[in-house]
Amino acid sequence: MTATAQTARGSDFAVLSRQVRAANLLQRRRSHYAVRISLTVLAFVGVSAGFVLVGDTWYQLGIAAVLGLMSTQLAFLGHDGGHQQVCKSRRANDLIGLLIGDLLVGLSFGWWLDKHNRHHANPNHEEHDPDIGESVLAFTTAHIAARTGGPYRLIARYQAWLFFPLLCFEGLQLHVASVRSLILGKQRRHRRTEWVLLSTHLLGYLAGVFLVLSPGKALAFLAVHQAVFGIYMGSSFAPNHKGMAVIAPGQELDFLRRQVLTSRNVRGGWFTDLLLGGLNYQIEHHLFPNMPRPNLRRAQGLVFQYCQDHQISYTQTSLVGSYKAALGYLHQLGAPLRRTRHS
Repeated sequence: MTATAQTARGSDFAVLSRQVRAANLLQRRRSHYAVRISLTVLAFVGVSAGFVLVGDTWYQLGIAAVLGLMSTQLAFLGHDGGHQQVCKSRRANDLIGLLIGDLLVGLSFGWWLDKHNRHHANPNHEEHDPDIGESVLAFTTAHIAARTGGPYRLIARYQAWLFFPLLCFEGLQLHVASVRSLILGKQRRHRRTEWVLLSTHLLGYLAGVFLVLSPGKALAFLAVHQAVFGIYMGSSFAPNHKGMAVIAPGQELDFLRRQVLTSRNVRGGWFTDLLLGGLNYQIEHHLFPNMPRPNLRRAQGLVFQYCQDHQISYTQTSLVGSYKAALGYLHQLGAPLRRTRHS
């Protein structure tokens, strides 16, 4: 679909921002993050220690799956650091992002931050959002039209069915893109530090797996770990924008509507908040990227009411409903290719 809302005054967001600040929802939650980071890192270390203790056995595949879940939970914390949610100083937030992203998860913090900031500035914009740019999947009608042949056309034809299987490779793709960005020197800040941390992660990770496990079990462990990591990461981000309004080239929307109309919230309680790392409050997160994660739930009611008062469509659904909407959108996009095949 294409957004059709008219450009409105930029002051609409200014009023909402004042309300949010008056409610102290942008204040840092250092105690909360101190506990969350400590527990998550301890759990990660505990799983890693369990891996060493269990030894060379196929039971390690279960640990690989748990490690994939823990890697994603760590990535959520790196995401919060990248958005300056944790500490007051940029330096401290960047340090959290570097240690968690490069050292523990194995993703380039600088590469991810550049890509993610461009997404936040222009979500679902055909020309500017890297998250709906050219990829294995087609996210816009223009991408579908460009699939004239080959395996990419075949994938786009059945992309809704292939979505979750393809996510098995998302973790590997993120690691490759991280290393590639450092090799090409696409980001200059912290480049040397990232080389050291990312190299330490990759060498330590591979050495640890192959020292503890026989070659066959080691390869299986790597496959399960990266597959779970990729599926969990992709499943956490997919419900947020796929199937929401797409901003066409040349179309202008004010900041408030650009963020709200292209985003979808996922309803749920504390478990959904934990499962999706706070990304279930996607509308609030896009309006206030530096708002600490625990404050998003409190902001949700205020933002919802403000959108209601200003007649701005505010989308929220269940977790299952969000996947149905995203997959339905991908399936609909591939329909012309399926008709061409049968004609």
